[in-house]
Amino acid sequence: MATLEVTNPGTGAVLGSVPESVTEDVQTVVAQGVTGQQQMASTPAWQRQAMLEKLADLIEADAEELARLDAAENGKPIVQTRGEVEAAIRIFRGYAHEATRLLGRQFPMDAVPGLENHFAVTIRQPLGLVAALIPFNYPVELYSHKAAAALAAGNAVLTKPPTRCPLTLFRIHQYYEQAGFPRFAHQVIVGNRQVVAAIADHPDVAAVTLTGGTAAGRNVAERCARRFAKVYLELGGNDPLIVCDDADLEAAAAAIVLGRLARGNGQICCAVKRVYAQADIHDALVERLTSWAAKLVVGDQLDEATEVGPLIGQADAIAVEQAIQQLVAEGAELLTGGQRDGAFIRPAVLSRVKPTSPTMAEEIFGPVAPVVRFEHLDDAVAQANASPYGLQAAIFTRDINRALKAAHQLKAGGVMINGTTAMRAENLPFGGPGDTGGYREGLHDTVLDFTRQKTIVVAGALA
Repeated sequence: MATLEVTNPGTGAVLGSVPESVTEDVQTVVAQGVTGQQQMASTPAWQRQAMLEKLADLIEADAEELARLDAAENGKPIVQTRGEVEAAIRIFRGYAHEATRLLGRQFPMDAVPGLENHFAVTIRQPLGLVAALIPFNYPVELYSHKAAAALAAGNAVLTKPPTRCPLTLFRIHQYYEQAGFPRFAHQVIVGNRQVVAAIADHPDVAAVTLTGGTAAGRNVAERCARRFAKVYLELGGNDPLIVCDDADLEAAAAAIVLGRLARGNGQICCAVKRVYAQADIHDALVERLTSWAAKLVVGDQLDEATEVGPLIGQADAIAVEQAIQQLVAEGAELLTGGQRDGAFIRPAVLSRVKPTSPTMAEEIFGPVAPVVRFEHLDDAVAQANASPYGLQAAIFTRDINRALKAAHQLKAGGVMINGTTAMRAENLPFGGPGDTGGYREGLHDTVLDFTRQKTIVVAGALA
């Protein structure tokens, strides 16, 4: 089998290698996954809970090394990857408890004439083999949402980690045997788009859960639809943040800087992608943003002082650089940053951005904060809603009526009032409409989505 070399995106240093599969390997791992799922389905809920808690303990015991490996191969600063691993531990423990809460329902059949003496209940059973397709930006945390939920519900999991940073997930995979999981309950496969297509097409893959780009999600959804397999998509975002003339500007500036420039290197689906500032406070907000952004520390992601590390690859940094240049060509003013050095991009702030710019219609996946001036809140909401994405949105104002009205009008799966869009809590539903995929992923919902309801009726039981 061929191997895939993994490098540090900032230095180019080789970190390790993993086996790289081809389409023919999918048949083998899926067959093994079906065997693993049969064992998982027969494992009682209390035991699934215990195994997931043990897995969380093993991750916690190795948390620092996992965080360092995640940072080295991904590019996020080490302080942030520590937080990512901590979130994964919480997620695994949270789903461990959800394994014992897969509740059915009892239905009053006397609501239907002639069926008064029947007794009916529903139960929940696992779907089967669940394929989890993981993106590069938050590989450990997003993997945990998918794998832990599927395992809690009694499924087996086939994980496809990101090809550019798979090492941390391979390391976590090694813990499953020690945690007591059946063989083949969890497998890892690395491969190209053809391997993904083979997984989505395979009749024994009961469901595919994917966090990633809209194009990739659409392709997987079309393939799964042909065979009526379940698909759960959490795709791109182009999150707007609206700052009104009565807002706390320090808090708004902090939310933009931390939610766009200094978290995940700007490579977050729910990052603040577009800023709308009301005319009266526009200049003051831009001044704060520019000053703060210019002071951010860009450098080695393993340095404790670093706030912005390298993007996942040089090609990605070039794409961000070109997006900045396009905005400038359209009339925007680059106030700070935007310089590229390999995979590194200096955090950029731009003003005088045209709301109708084609570049604003798509998410810029890097540390770039474009600011649009607006006069009336209705205009800002309309401009925010013009995007095909609908992940999250935010509004800063001291007027609760204005905030709630905008929250109802904004086309987004989540609206933050006086807070950054770059916020995800595992116990909240996360996702949005449009090109974001339409699915909601969260602790209390996903585990149920990875089950099937079965209705059981005992005819005449109460006669």
